Amino acid sequence: MSFSTAPQNKPLTASFYKDLKFSDDAVVITSMLESSFGKEIRITFKEGQVMKEHKTKFPITVMTLQGCIEFTVNGETSVLKEGDIIALEGGIIHELKAIQESIVWLGLHKADSIERVESVLKM
Repeated sequence: MSFSTAPQNKPLTASFYKDLKFSDDAVVITSMLESSFGKEIRITFKEGQVMKEHKTKFPITVMTLQGCIEFTVNGETSVLKEGDIIALEGGIIHELKAIQESIVWLGLHKADSIERVESVLKM
């Protein structure tokens, strides 16, 4: 899904549940919306898929919209079920693993990039 910026007096909108794509080969990362203050990313996982340990320079927010994931921070694992949310400062090593098919919302700092998120899949 491509997005565009709207005039200041118009809201930006997107649906995290529309045009869903899952892949047997890898996690699917889709840029949903970019505003003047942040970027909203959808990540879809098939059961068992992993985003290996990585970190970012900027703070992030992660929320499980559908399904269930293991979210590991510095070796300590939390299970994030539908509706659960977690926020991390930059520089913290973390990993995501889908316990079941899942849809995840990733909120990025404006200075962060979707290319950086996509590069995690090449690790």
